[in-house]
Amino acid sequence: MAKINGNEIRPGNVLEHNGGLWVAVKVGHVKPGKGGAFAQVEMKNLRNGSKLNERFRSADKVERVRLEQKDQQFLYETDGMLVFMDSETFEQVEIPADILGDRRPFLQDGMTIQLEYYESEALNASLPERVTCQIVETEPVVKGQTAANSFKPAVLDNGVRVMVPPFVAQDESIVVSTETMEYVERA
Repeated sequence: MAKINGNEIRPGNVLEHNGGLWVAVKVGHVKPGKGGAFAQVEMKNLRNGSKLNERFRSADKVERVRLEQKDQQFLYETDGMLVFMDSETFEQVEIPADILGDRRPFLQDGMTIQLEYYESEALNASLPERVTCQIVETEPVVKGQTAANSFKPAVLDNGVRVMVPPFVAQDESIVVSTETMEYVERA
């Protein structure tokens, strides 16, 4: 593992701090009128999700951790655990379903996602940026309604509610962003 100075911390960096693994969420560099400059870092624990605000001076050394990234294929869910298969070794791995948080409904059978490992422990999972879903319920198109900034609610095949433009009809496939959970385009 590499040691970095406190002023080199960037958002997304994974740090070993106080015996835990933390990801830097926000980093602000502060130069007070009196005293030395420091980095104000908001961190989130990768294991339990707790948050922490910490100050690091440029002279402070912090342990930066590199997570190993592996592409894994989703197989099925059982008892709150998601079962993935390594694409290269065909080894199966079980991970708690809450690792995906509110993005869990976008996980589809056979989907390949990227899991981040520290040693042999899976800490993070990232879905593809965009997922194609089908609309199962929405209001019918109202003739003459302009498309300018008017959206209507729709329910997707995975149960998630999104706002869609008025021209999108029921049983159509749309592309949804997994980051913002918003409509992107027609599929």
